[in-house]
Amino acid sequence: QTLRDFLGGFDFHGARTDEPVVNFSGGEKARLALALIAWERPNLLLLDEPTNHLDLEMRLALTMALQEFEGAVVVVSHDRHLLKSTTDDFLLVADGKVDTFDGDLDDYSRWLVEFRQRSAPASAAPVNPDKTDKKAQRQAAAALRQQLAPHKKAADKLESELNQVHAQLAEIDTVMGDGGLYEAARKDELRDLLARQTKLKQREGELEEAWMEALETLESMQAELEALS
Repeated sequence: QTLRDFLGGFDFHGARTDEPVVNFSGGEKARLALALIAWERPNLLLLDEPTNHLDLEMRLALTMALQEFEGAVVVVSHDRHLLKSTTDDFLLVADGKVDTFDGDLDDYSRWLVEFRQRSAPASAAPVNPDKTDKKAQRQAAAALRQQLAPHKKAADKLESELNQVHAQLAEIDTVMGDGGLYEAARKDELRDLLARQTKLKQREGELEEAWMEALETLESMQAELEALS
């Protein structure tokens, strides 16, 4: 009965506890793997994308379980909510080494843009000014400035929308901190909140990628403009 009660906490109830694992879905196998790990009560968890294949309720359950876990956790994940909710420190893996990253996920997004710029192939050597048509150079610089403005506006718009999404996700995190939300009477409210959170997280990822690409384009154009100046 102790085992059945424990498995019930991972949504394996009744006859499900006697079913062959071969018939389980990917999400059910992931839940079972987590149950087996939790039953062993380890003092160190190494997790690689642990929320993959998990439904919304299990993602929430995993997040809460990790918050209460008293041992050490090393987690690799693209799930920003999981990382924000369960980690104390970030490690940066780059240039063949691992260092402590002094910042949050937003700082990492900015670092990644700069890293990609530093890693990009060097542009062609600047043309000797003595052999350059000054008038054509000024015209090219003016045209580039005109192109720069809409790109900057687009990047600013993406950043503004991303900040709005961050604020909405923070509000959801606050609401989900209310223990009463997990009572049976508020099940529908919890489900709707989790669905909204999932959509916002997906939009967050899309905006972050678009924003970083926009910043890279801006930096490239600004570098080209400086070369023409």
